[in-house]
Amino acid sequence: MTRVEMNFCSQCGAPLRRAIPPGDQLPRYVCDACGSIHYQNPRLVVGCVPEHEGSILLCRRAIEPRRGYWTVPAGFMENGETLQQAAARESQEEALAEVAIGSLLAVVHVLHAHQVHVFFRAALPQARYGIGAESLEVALVRPAEIPWADIAFPSTDFALRRYLEDRAAGSDAHHFTTLERH
Repeated sequence: MTRVEMNFCSQCGAPLRRAIPPGDQLPRYVCDACGSIHYQNPRLVVGCVPEHEGSILLCRRAIEPRRGYWTVPAGFMENGETLQQAAARESQEEALAEVAIGSLLAVVHVLHAHQVHVFFRAALPQARYGIGAESLEVALVRPAEIPWADIAFPSTDFALRRYLEDRAAGSDAHHFTTLERH
């Protein structure tokens, strides 16, 4: 597993060392000067699969990683917001789309990136959307038109396929998986 190296304490600026703190079982960055313990935990990426009259809203990425590839609206969750609020915010930021967030669709553990991706079903009540700052293009596509070879991330591919399987089966099932490598 890759970890982000830390050299100095964000609390007091003193050098850090790696050690297993008392009562813990994993090495952490520890500051001997102020006693702070710096934990590195997985980050949450939250998104949704917005649907309007049978078509799905996709965004072509304007940023790395995977610039030029397609994804659903998704991004890092911010402090002070719920998972659903984060998914709606990302739809607004990336696709200028107002969505109604539905039920949980998929949880994907992306171990090599230290992330957990959470996807929701969503409705796009009106076909109003645009190109946000992180998108090159935004489009409503029919399931048969999804550019599978150009989907940006395995977690997005997983969520889209589960969404379409559920829709075909008339189900609202929840899906969970672990992705260790792209």
